[in-house]
Amino acid sequence: MKTVAVIGSGSWGTALAIQLHSAGNKVILWSFKEEEAENIRKNRENTEYLPGIHIPEEIYITHIDSDVEQADMLVFATPSKFTRNMAERFKDRVKPDEIIVNVAKGFEEHTLLRLSQVIKEVIPQCRVVTLSGPSHAEEVGKGMATAVVAASEDLHIAEEVQDIFMTPMFRVYTSADLIGVEMGGAMKNLIALAAGIADGVGYGDNAKAALMTRGMVEISRLGAVMGARKETFMGLSGIGDLIVTCTSMHSRI
Repeated sequence: MKTVAVIGSGSWGTALAIQLHSAGNKVILWSFKEEEAENIRKNRENTEYLPGIHIPEEIYITHIDSDVEQADMLVFATPSKFTRNMAERFKDRVKPDEIIVNVAKGFEEHTLLRLSQVIKEVIPQCRVVTLSGPSHAEEVGKGMATAVVAASEDLHIAEEVQDIFMTPMFRVYTSADLIGVEMGGAMKNLIALAAGIADGVGYGDNAKAALMTRGMVEISRLGAVMGARKETFMGLSGIGDLIVTCTSMHSRI
């Protein structure tokens, strides 16, 4: 059993807190707002972001920063635009070599850094893993079958995260291609936006399939130039995430 602190009580953070509890860990769910933390603690439900999903009593809900110091691992589950702010906020509470798992997707707007780069820049003493793949919070929170990939430049660290998250219904693969996994999770949103426009104007399934397929080719080419492996984009964090984002009713880019 590990003690894991999930930073961010949105839909994804809440779903992952439930998942980590199911995997046998002691879980802390940190919320930015005191009122929100109290509401979740009282109702055992995140009525705003993940309604209808019960949050086990064993999950500790807090808004107090110092509570995360007892954790063995942190999960950053805030939107990508807040990644640097959260890293700055918690940097002095992170122990040397502590693992931080980034589960947000995107690039930092002004620097164009990948999110793992942002975290490592602010918290150099940590070890960073990115968890990504086709994984809507609404289904993970219900314990529905899901597969994702944990990526780190050090495969052994990714395997540690794999062990902490894995359950029979939440399968975690590992990858040493951190660049490819992060780029796949971020860049697929551009193609998904175009797919939504294609749906809106009535272009049909043929055009949508072509858009998705050729879009992934472009993403993989760009990724290769930036140092990623092309084959990574044929996996969960590439084509898998693209399919679910372009076709699911849960998508909200």
